[in-house]
Amino acid sequence: MKTALVTGSAGFIGYHVAARLLGAGWRVVGLDSLDPYYDVALKQARHDRLAQAPGFIPVIARLEEPGRLTALCAQYRPEIVIHLAAQAGVRHSIEAPRSYVDSNLIGQFELLEAARAYPPAHLLAASTSSVYGANSEMPYGERAKADTQMSFYAATKKAGEAMAHSYAHLYDIPTTMFRFFTVYGPWGRPDMALFKFTRALLRGEAIDVYNHGNMERDFTYIDDLIDGIAGLIAAVPGPAPVSARDSLSPVARFRVVNIGADAPVALSDFIAAIEAATGLQAQKRMLDMQPGDVPATWADTGLLHDLTGYAPKTDVATGVARFVAWYRSYYNL
Repeated sequence: MKTALVTGSAGFIGYHVAARLLGAGWRVVGLDSLDPYYDVALKQARHDRLAQAPGFIPVIARLEEPGRLTALCAQYRPEIVIHLAAQAGVRHSIEAPRSYVDSNLIGQFELLEAARAYPPAHLLAASTSSVYGANSEMPYGERAKADTQMSFYAATKKAGEAMAHSYAHLYDIPTTMFRFFTVYGPWGRPDMALFKFTRALLRGEAIDVYNHGNMERDFTYIDDLIDGIAGLIAAVPGPAPVSARDSLSPVARFRVVNIGADAPVALSDFIAAIEAATGLQAQKRMLDMQPGDVPATWADTGLLHDLTGYAPKTDVATGVARFVAWYRSYYNL
């Protein structure tokens, strides 16, 4: 049985990655701190579902605990490491920046030290579309310059990419960094728009609409994202680019890859999909743009297609309806 270490296994994306691997016959060592940034009961429920598979080994610990990840790698010798644990949230990074240093910088360092001591066949780690920051040329391509981050969260994730590149170069660790674009779907995060909007509509409460609704996002349905990650496991960076748009480093087996839908959706259309799925009309509070936010995102997924044949399958109306059905079921509504 092949072994994978998945960090953030009680998180939204980590839970789905671990479930996919377990379904494919992997043994999964799942590390999570069950941090109270959002509802711990939801995180525990995800872990409880994973624990129904005999190949799941839960580990409750913090990333930044010195030597913890190295000890796990020494014990289980994972063939692959998928690093999804992080302190997320653009707005929260303004209020509590130290937690981002701990998780996203010190935690990343501990991960890289573990990979140096016990090199996996492939190290895969999450970054974010937020690293593109103030870039205005769209769609965002991996080879575009990304030096104008707009939030401390984005800055820590860009720093994590640079840290991983240095270890890939120094210690020949094949590394792929994912840049995620607004992921949504069942078991999603309560701090994200879909969860907050659905909860508000079902309670008869108003929703906060930032930048007066003049926003676009490359909303990526969770199953499509997991297809992309699963395909990239076997796409180990080698010595030569796979195409002219490859982001492969000239000095390391390291690349960054966008995972998105390659289809920006207006916030008004996203809200309309929630209204259709719930059968309710949203009351909207129109607000100014929030600090650290950007008006639009759009992923160029050409490189991901070159590497894996990836093509997203789920439109927003379908994905939102699936989330609302899950939400009603989970909360017994």
